[in-house]
Amino acid sequence: MEKEITQEAKRRLDSLFEAFSIVGDDTHVFLCNMQYDYSRWSKKLVETFGLPSEYMYNAAAVWEKHIHPDDRKAYHDGMNAVFTGKLLGHDMQYRAKRVDGEYDLCTCRGIVVSYADGQPLYFGGAIRNHSQRSQIDALTGLRNQYGFFSDLQSHILNKRPVRIGMAGIGKLTEINEVYGYNVGNKLLQYFGRYLMDNVTDRSGTYRLDGSRFAIISDKRDEKELADLYEVLRSHFRKGIKVDDLQIMLELNAGMLSLEDFNVDDQTVYSCLNFAYDESKRNRHGDMVSFHNELTDDNRKRIEKLHTIRSSISQDFRGFYLVYQPVVNAETEELIGAEALLRWKNEEYGVVPPDLFIPFLEMDPLFPELGEWIMETAIKDAQKLMQYIPGFVINVNLSYAQMEKTDFTNVVWNVIRRTGFPSKHLCLEVTERCRLLDMELLNNVIVALRAGGVRVALDDFGTGFSSIGLIKSLPFDTIKIDRGFVLEIEQDEKEKRLLNCFTDLAGTFGANVCVEGIETCGMRDIIQDYGVHSFQGYYYSKPLAIENLLNKVKEGAGCFKQL
Repeated sequence: MEKEITQEAKRRLDSLFEAFSIVGDDTHVFLCNMQYDYSRWSKKLVETFGLPSEYMYNAAAVWEKHIHPDDRKAYHDGMNAVFTGKLLGHDMQYRAKRVDGEYDLCTCRGIVVSYADGQPLYFGGAIRNHSQRSQIDALTGLRNQYGFFSDLQSHILNKRPVRIGMAGIGKLTEINEVYGYNVGNKLLQYFGRYLMDNVTDRSGTYRLDGSRFAIISDKRDEKELADLYEVLRSHFRKGIKVDDLQIMLELNAGMLSLEDFNVDDQTVYSCLNFAYDESKRNRHGDMVSFHNELTDDNRKRIEKLHTIRSSISQDFRGFYLVYQPVVNAETEELIGAEALLRWKNEEYGVVPPDLFIPFLEMDPLFPELGEWIMETAIKDAQKLMQYIPGFVINVNLSYAQMEKTDFTNVVWNVIRRTGFPSKHLCLEVTERCRLLDMELLNNVIVALRAGGVRVALDDFGTGFSSIGLIKSLPFDTIKIDRGFVLEIEQDEKEKRLLNCFTDLAGTFGANVCVEGIETCGMRDIIQDYGVHSFQGYYYSKPLAIENLLNKVKEGAGCFKQL
């Protein structure tokens, strides 16, 4: 039976362990009091490999059971030599089994610390898990995004409720351009240090990418974090001094509570990104909680989004397309359709697209889903072209797709695989594309149009930079948002506004499509403005491809009021 360690000996062990942990960086520290054979091990090691506790008697024997059978003898002999005084340390590699049964390659280095008389006192060192990338950000010294995901996975696995926040410096790119990257880097260092000292601590503060940081806290509730954010915001608005410069910063922040654990780390991260983006784009930097607008009926929103997101990697199970007809404004004949994404399963039924599409558009998996949407829509369009040879299929894009360096190659590959004539494909971009570098956006659009693909600007007028976009970029079609024509039968201002829009589009050689046609009165008025095409419930709600095909077969030609 082990000799029970005294409280004083345990206190000294803890003190030394904490000191070693500070300089351990992305390795996992262990420390053993050899007199009592009592050890403390890194919490991360305990969670990753399923050890019984951070504190263990006879830890070498416990750890040996987790080592691959082929490596176990070398480990056993090495540890035996250390504890019998034949060696004053060890440096070895072996494979250790994780909680999920897989093995990770580890390097373990340790040294014996002795009394002045040579009597061994401590055996301590660090284990580096080579399956994990470095988890320390070189600029700030904080844990980086790999550390963030590692810790997030641990909280999910252990069902540990936490609050997760993301905060970032607005317009850091402009600061770098004006003052130089050295100043920008110092701002990032200062910001990270302030978060660590005033919101969490080193273990709960992370530098992600660019100007974004994250915190994970199991001690503060959402209100406390929101209050702390306002203090943080006020502090940086007053300005901080860097190299004799007084620089005022605007911040953005999102937050969520992790309380349901039937999710993965990537889904949680995407939800957090969604809240952060809402703060940045629409809330002038106010803290946005992912749960702000939830009702009791929506308690499982994150789980629902996790299921939808997981469907992408499960052969797009549950996703399907419906098609909103586009008709010639003068003849009301069907000339095309817009592909719209939907999702359903047995548990949740049909999930409204407004719930998951804005969320998915910011997810790294969306380009993969976007390619599936494009190819599925093209194959359905080929069926319709048998009856309407001039049919054009419209497919919506997200800026996440367009910022990918291989995006145009993806389009050409889909067209090549399907044998689809490129001039019958119209890709719709939205005002959110202003988030992209304009030169990049222009290059993409020019390349697509050079290959015959049409490009439309969707929801024209809803964003502050739409006019700038059509002045700078060569669009084939401008789609007028339904919000500008809803009252056109009664509102003279809407008529004048529509007239301005059509004149503007004509100036740049673009056709006009008006969305939201719901009555014959709206149709009659708008027809007088020389627009090219219509969409709206007056003609049809979005239809499944089978229903659209049947309608076309019944009376290809005039498509009035399906």
